[in-house]
Amino acid sequence: MSRAHIPGILAMAAVVAASNILVQFLFGQWLTWGAFTYPIAFLVTDVMNRVYGTAAARKVVFAGFIAGVICSLIGTQIMLQGDGFTYPAVTLRIAIGSGAAFLTAQLLDVAVFSALREGKWWRAPLASTLIGSSVDTALFFTIAFSGTLSWLEPANDISWAAEALPLLGAGPVAPLWVSLAVADWLVKLSLALLALVPFRIIVRKLTVKTT
Repeated sequence: MSRAHIPGILAMAAVVAASNILVQFLFGQWLTWGAFTYPIAFLVTDVMNRVYGTAAARKVVFAGFIAGVICSLIGTQIMLQGDGFTYPAVTLRIAIGSGAAFLTAQLLDVAVFSALREGKWWRAPLASTLIGSSVDTALFFTIAFSGTLSWLEPANDISWAAEALPLLGAGPVAPLWVSLAVADWLVKLSLALLALVPFRIIVRKLTVKTT
């Protein structure tokens, strides 16, 4: 592993650790604070891919995955109190959903970015992040909260996530977890566009250093 890869690995680990903590705190009715920090993971992956190549990007992804697993293991041991019940800060379904979604989406991001590498500078990071973010959201919320997968953790009561409500408070009736997923997805799409600015700046600075 090159020393040049260490900042990317540390940045990814920090983003994953922070997101695992912030996902426990609500921002409004449909989002958690983690929705605003997690998309930075795609920025880190894309910068590493552009500057150091596909192999380096994959190393950073696996480092982030390991950090996420460690955070999840710690979270399963932290017990919280609420409504007369004791429950873990991170449930098994959330741990599985988070790990599976992260690894799948990030490796997909690397593959899409690499396929579009030779196009216009913005095409690879934008397309890879949009596709990766969409897959990440679909996998995580389905695994963590869908009633069809309740067999993954029968003791975990997620009936609250199945509550039928208007989508985002105004659309057709859908389970609450679908509104949470859609809100999370919309934030990721918005941040994918905004991330093009720091992507361009960081890549330019790192490219100068490596030439």
